[in-house]
Amino acid sequence: MDDEPTATEEQLIAIAQGALELAREGDDVRLAANVDAGVPVDLTDADGNTLLMLAASHGHAAAVRELAVRGADVNRLNDRDQTPLTGAVTKGESDVVAVLVEYGADPDLGTPSARDSAAKLGRPELFG
Repeated sequence: MDDEPTATEEQLIAIAQGALELAREGDDVRLAANVDAGVPVDLTDADGNTLLMLAASHGHAAAVRELAVRGADVNRLNDRDQTPLTGAVTKGESDVVAVLVEYGADPDLGTPSARDSAAKLGRPELFG
């Protein structure tokens, strides 16, 4: 049996890698179009980071909103037990934090939680 990817598999891998890069770059229009065309909204990279996690940790509030509107799991943990909200808090991305909270992100999930991270960073007002 041949373990080499087929042309179709290679194309799918390229599409997935492209979507992950769009999330990192914050290209909300193209990212939304990719999801609308069939890319899974909760697609993950090798570390379990979803498109939303990548957009959030890179400070792209518009991309986070586009993914959340399309049903992305705002509370999904990556392989290190971190949430998109914790990543946004840690990087000081207040606009992203606001979008995630608007779409139901739980500040008490993950290790460390976003609430704990905010307290350690001297920003406990983010979550009351």
